[in-house]
Amino acid sequence: MTDAIKRLAVLGSTGSIGTQTLDVVRALPGRFKVAALAAGRNTDLLFKQVQEFQPAYVSTADESQDVRVWLGALGCQIIPMEEMAAHPEIDIVVAATSGTAGLSATLAVVKAGKRVALANKESLVAAGEIIMAAAAKSQAQILPVDSEHSAIFQCLVGEASPPRRIILTASGGPFRAFTLQQMAAVTPARALAHPSWRMGRKVTVDSATLLNKGLEVIEARWLFGVAVENIRVLIHPPSVVHSLVEFADGSVKAQLGRPDMRLPIQYALTYPERVANDSLPKLDWDAFGDLAFEQPDLDNFPCLRLAIAAGKEGGTCPAALSAADEAAVEAFLAGRIRFTDIAAVILGVLEKHKNVAHPSLEEILAAEDRARRLALEIIAGLAR
Repeated sequence: MTDAIKRLAVLGSTGSIGTQTLDVVRALPGRFKVAALAAGRNTDLLFKQVQEFQPAYVSTADESQDVRVWLGALGCQIIPMEEMAAHPEIDIVVAATSGTAGLSATLAVVKAGKRVALANKESLVAAGEIIMAAAAKSQAQILPVDSEHSAIFQCLVGEASPPRRIILTASGGPFRAFTLQQMAAVTPARALAHPSWRMGRKVTVDSATLLNKGLEVIEARWLFGVAVENIRVLIHPPSVVHSLVEFADGSVKAQLGRPDMRLPIQYALTYPERVANDSLPKLDWDAFGDLAFEQPDLDNFPCLRLAIAAGKEGGTCPAALSAADEAAVEAFLAGRIRFTDIAAVILGVLEKHKNVAHPSLEEILAAEDRARRLALEIIAGLAR
């Protein structure tokens, strides 16, 4: 191994972002060594990844004796995900775990002063103030993997002046033209059929409710130091313009590309280089269509409105929002509540939430726990 080879830890390796990260590694031989993998309970896929990449360290939610023996036989050391994230043998950590479970690992990476390719938006949503302060202290690099935030980051490279306004684009999801009555009948299978992107189950549902775009507003607030009031959302069904940045002189920069998560993943891993990768899709300018934009319908998609309001309120409100959404989406996918009930659960939690400004990590975790328990109570009432 030469000094040029970067050692990766992929947290959430069996999920959508994790598997696409490994696709990028395969396409760029000699640039990366997968030194650590962390996964949930999809041990079948994890075993295949371990056999292929032969990492030294593994973390898994399934720590049964059979799993331990199998990993040990392959020479893997099982360590906690937080320890893996801060391990001195790791250069870059891809934080691709979903939900608030990745918060402690993300914070561990940042405190260790490493580069983190961040795909776990809930970490910044819940604890953006804490994470950004820790990054400033440790000089850690946070490179966003979300296509929208990667686009903003790319537009800001080389700019000495801060942005005046950020415009986040959204495909609008599969129900952009639906009425509320039609959305009430949406099944989990339909909600998981996103028209543009290949993502994990929760993120796909969040995209269908536009809650995901609200979380991205909060995330952008912390990543780029722009007030929520100066971050706008526009619906862009072609999913070609991934975000735009407006500057003080009125100039606007945009980043365009085919909707493929491997593009922002690779940029986060190879930055500041841009590396040729023949497996990545290219825009066909001869077949290029119109760039359509429209305003989001906040009446039909109240989750976006609730998320933006929580972002403006700050404190522990975003953490409560995120935890309530996790519980609601899980209940929807299990068939216990309707698609439109997701917003009702979040609203019910936020109405009873007692906000704490500038919270500690302990206060954030407590707010998440309270929100999750309250969400489950509301879900139980709706299910009856």
